[in-house]
Amino acid sequence: MKLTIRRYRWSDLDTILALHRICLAEVGLVPGDGVYYDDDFPRIQEIYLGCGGDFLVGEIGSRVVAMGGLKPVDTGTAEVCRLRVHPEFQRRGFGAAMLIALERRAVELGFHSVRGDTTLNQEAALALYERQGWRELCREQVGGLVVVYGEKRLVPPAVLEL
Repeated sequence: MKLTIRRYRWSDLDTILALHRICLAEVGLVPGDGVYYDDDFPRIQEIYLGCGGDFLVGEIGSRVVAMGGLKPVDTGTAEVCRLRVHPEFQRRGFGAAMLIALERRAVELGFHSVRGDTTLNQEAALALYERQGWRELCREQVGGLVVVYGEKRLVPPAVLEL
């Protein structure tokens, strides 16, 4: 199975919202826990695309199985948001592929670093970020959950001199 990564289209909205909900339920996150929210989905154009970020989806055939967004924090930093892989397609490298694509896109957009967060109970996400060279910044108790914040400095591709 090959994951094809492309830019979000408005017609993806219902699919990615469902993917988001499935993935969070899988790790025990629910509305009202202080961490779960989904109010940005109807505003992807405004929050991600229209302000210098991006939102990507990963497909197997025509089925959207992964996603992730880049939301500018400031001129040099973007936040990786909504990194999700459908539970049926996890442990196949698709999360790493999405994260790498988001990091590359951040470099293309001129960002020098990326930040993100996950919860302590999302062990696969924590391991993914660590494997990809992210460093933990801090932890914070939010409701009954521990949120782990991390970042990575991005290295632009080398410019070849002729």
